[in-house]
Amino acid sequence: RLAQRMIHILQTRMTMGQLYEVDMRLRPSGESGMLVISVEGFDSYQRESAWTWEHQALVRARFVAGDVALAERVDAVRREVLCQQRDTAELAREVVAMRERMRAHLLPAGARREQEFHLKQGAGGIVDIEFMVQYAVLAWSHREPELARWSDNVRILETLGQKGLFEQHECDALKDAYLAYRSAAHQLSLQQQPDTVGADEFMDARTAVTEKWQQLFASCEHESQSE
Repeated sequence: RLAQRMIHILQTRMTMGQLYEVDMRLRPSGESGMLVISVEGFDSYQRESAWTWEHQALVRARFVAGDVALAERVDAVRREVLCQQRDTAELAREVVAMRERMRAHLLPAGARREQEFHLKQGAGGIVDIEFMVQYAVLAWSHREPELARWSDNVRILETLGQKGLFEQHECDALKDAYLAYRSAAHQLSLQQQPDTVGADEFMDARTAVTEKWQQLFASCEHESQSE
């Protein structure tokens, strides 16, 4: 009951909008999982049972309130899991497949017909940037653990440039696109409008993001088209 009350408060829509969107279906084991688990249980689940998309979500995870010692334990688990060595080819295939499923289910019809650009789900949009960042963290943190230090896309992109994993001009372009998209999305949200803009907006940013996506996942895109 306490959890339900907290969720209700967090999701209450007021004149200034909604504070947070809370989806408890995304917890370990989904709707069949316990609402609260121990740090040991969280550790075990992430190492033994979590799907790739859950490790992608772990990239963005951060402790927001509570006991400092607990926060440190959770962060240690997070960083250890993110720094596990992975098969990068298989990881890329799974990331691309998840992105395609998201686009198929969440992209509005108008954006599919290219009559408008969806800031989050459209090709070259926010989620494409997030997925590239998440792939980079999962693929390379085992040799560049500094990548797992951050949970925000901007500082991860800056670290990718510093480590030479992305070209600096690519990091700058992705960061600029991400910040521009988020600013526009926030303004639309305050007006209680959907995350869509005209089809001719942000063309340079979308091109830069799409080109990096195609370069990073070229082999996966080819396999998808040939199936």
